[in-house]
Amino acid sequence: MARILVTGGAGYIGSITTRHLLDRGYDAVVVDDLSRGHRHSVPPEVLHVVRLQDPAELAPHLAGVDAVIHFAGYIAVGESTREPELYFSNNVGGTLALFAAMADAGVRRVVFSSTAAVYGNPKKTPIPEEEPFAPVSPYGESKTTVERMLHQLDLFRGLRSVALRYFNACGAEPSAGLGEEHEPETHLIPLLLRAIKTGQPIQIFGTDYPTPDGTCVRDYIHVSDLAEAHLAALEHLMNGGGSNAFNVGTGSGYSVMEVLRAVEEVTGHKVPYTIAPRREGDAAELVADSTKLRKTLGWQPRRSDLRDIVKDAWAFFNREVPTR
Repeated sequence: MARILVTGGAGYIGSITTRHLLDRGYDAVVVDDLSRGHRHSVPPEVLHVVRLQDPAELAPHLAGVDAVIHFAGYIAVGESTREPELYFSNNVGGTLALFAAMADAGVRRVVFSSTAAVYGNPKKTPIPEEEPFAPVSPYGESKTTVERMLHQLDLFRGLRSVALRYFNACGAEPSAGLGEEHEPETHLIPLLLRAIKTGQPIQIFGTDYPTPDGTCVRDYIHVSDLAEAHLAALEHLMNGGGSNAFNVGTGSGYSVMEVLRAVEEVTGHKVPYTIAPRREGDAAELVADSTKLRKTLGWQPRRSDLRDIVKDAWAFFNREVPTR
């Protein structure tokens, strides 16, 4: 099978996608600087501790590679508004260094981890891929910049790419010991579970959005379905498919309070919470129109029930935590 380089493969989505690659018989090579990933999330024989912005470290791992799946990047919207330079340096600068190294090595295929944040506050929902870029955070802007780079590199370098615009990744693969381990944690479901465990209230940011209950609405996509979207995109490129961008979501939205109630139902515990002002950069509603991905690549979400997603996350949350 093909040899695939996975950047950021010790992170949440990267580690689960790596597992799917290995299960499918691919020869996976993971590079990660472990600044936000976890050594225990990846089989040791495939992991290499590498900084993308160091060409001497990265180049040997591109030898013989057929394609790259690029996850490495910072993902916290709030942090990006406080430290925008960090996000442009890491998400854009690190990616540019990767693309230059790929060009030197003759690697011409990449699946890129993009985001619904490229749309900002969209005028239409569910959001089609034709919705114009209008990011409202440095995080969203960093991903938009990379997508623009990919377009130019396709035209002038022959780099074929698939950009996958994720909506809200969630859930876990508890049987494999893989799930969300962000520090600090910024994702809703693990924060709700943590509030139950610790008794410390979670903050609900904003109850005055133009949504049915006033809280933000998001499209929650199980991380295993997201991993399968990466494999579908990879196979598209390996089979000679052209560059494209796809939304990855279920097409259904849940409000923050609906997710909170689902967590209470699954766990049997009340979630302590307080109401806080809106966060800068948060859109009212982000729900995917993923028709294009379904029709073009034949992908389908198979784990879209919110309660099943919470069950997997709760099982992972209650695991015995390995050492880092």
